[in-house]
Amino acid sequence: MNHPNSTVDAEFEKATFDKVASHLIPFLFVCYIVAFLDRVNVGFAKLQMAADLHFSDAIYGFGAGIFFIGYFIFEVPSNIILERVGARLWIARIMITWGIISSAFMFTDDIVWGPLSAMFNCTDAELTFYVLRFLLGACEAGFFPGIILYLTYWFPGSRRTKVIALFMTAIAISNVIGAPVSGAIMQYMQGMGGLRGWEWLFLLEGMPSVVVGALVFVFLPNGPKSATWLNEKEQNFIVQQVSLDDAAKTQLGKGHSLMDAFSDFRVWALALVYFSGVVCLYAINFWMPTIIQELGIDKKDIFKVGLLSMIPWGIAAAFMVVWGSHSDRTGERRWHVAGALLIGMSGLVGLALVGHAAIPSLIALTLVASGILAFVATFWSLPTAFLSGTAAAAGIAFVNSVGNLGGHFGPDLIGRIRTLSGGSSEAAFWALAAIAVVGAVITLVLPNTQLKVKT
Repeated sequence: MNHPNSTVDAEFEKATFDKVASHLIPFLFVCYIVAFLDRVNVGFAKLQMAADLHFSDAIYGFGAGIFFIGYFIFEVPSNIILERVGARLWIARIMITWGIISSAFMFTDDIVWGPLSAMFNCTDAELTFYVLRFLLGACEAGFFPGIILYLTYWFPGSRRTKVIALFMTAIAISNVIGAPVSGAIMQYMQGMGGLRGWEWLFLLEGMPSVVVGALVFVFLPNGPKSATWLNEKEQNFIVQQVSLDDAAKTQLGKGHSLMDAFSDFRVWALALVYFSGVVCLYAINFWMPTIIQELGIDKKDIFKVGLLSMIPWGIAAAFMVVWGSHSDRTGERRWHVAGALLIGMSGLVGLALVGHAAIPSLIALTLVASGILAFVATFWSLPTAFLSGTAAAAGIAFVNSVGNLGGHFGPDLIGRIRTLSGGSSEAAFWALAAIAVVGAVITLVLPNTQLKVKT
């Protein structure tokens, strides 16, 4: 007797969540593409910038990674502010300010610091690079965890992993699109209007964030109740489903308050797991253009570097969606997170073993990109399974900010090892592989991070 009604309910549920996804995910996807492009285009800029400004591998690695120090400091406050003032206003503010700072990198060689640069034992260009990377991290702080928090307002846990995976394919797609575009800008606009290729790169890739940020302020609803494209029944249904999902978290020891987030040892452990994955993600992301160029490509042919960079990221984009969908379908989380880290680890071991052989290196880079992106896509199902309310806002931001310190150490690790070893990266790849294994082991031994699936 209940079967017809349950069918109608199931159809309504699917239609409602499909409607939400179709309205939100493409827009948030574009936001994250321009965000990630501004974060990592320094990897391509390095191919010209390092020689022009006399940056060593160690200087570049430290500067690329210092982004995450600013990110770490301002992450938790930013996410708490987002919960208070609403996603629309705060995400718009984040995007507009980081777009302005990103474009300001074109002035890296123009700012004079006087005695201040001497105080830090660096050139004016080095200090400008460090300061701007720090400010870029500070401005962008709160964006990604803010989006993760925002998605918890719309989707219950059973649907969230696939949605997050779709959203986070923007990491791969920003590289698929950004790699050849960045290469083309730098190669073909070199000297145009008196600007160097890397200066054009920062200018042209920073402005879209400002434009999209303004669109966020106009179009993004703060939550289901303020979405004009949902009718009242749909709004109430979403709110009810999310509330039921929050209530179910009592099985895992739910926390609501700010202190609940920081008193739960699982939050600290998951921050370390995320750190291990992020170390690997940004080490490879910031250095992939250099790794590919060193496979035997002419230093002036930056566009070819961009085209070859599309291969690992394109495959990784498809893989992370399949991996996230499989995790949702089976309801299994921990083995998906740990297994993805181990796939990334196998690619890092491959990079350490194959030297500069082109095809094996591209295969290894594809394994790293696929494994680490699949890890990032499935990881967030773990902390959101037992945190809600202000604890979710603070806990997600804390895990993300501590984890993203790995974005400082990963690129810096490769830069320092390359400088000490005369340009060789093998030791860094072994170290990164070991870090990935540590993250996988912690994930598998940590208790009560996913709800038991009833069969």
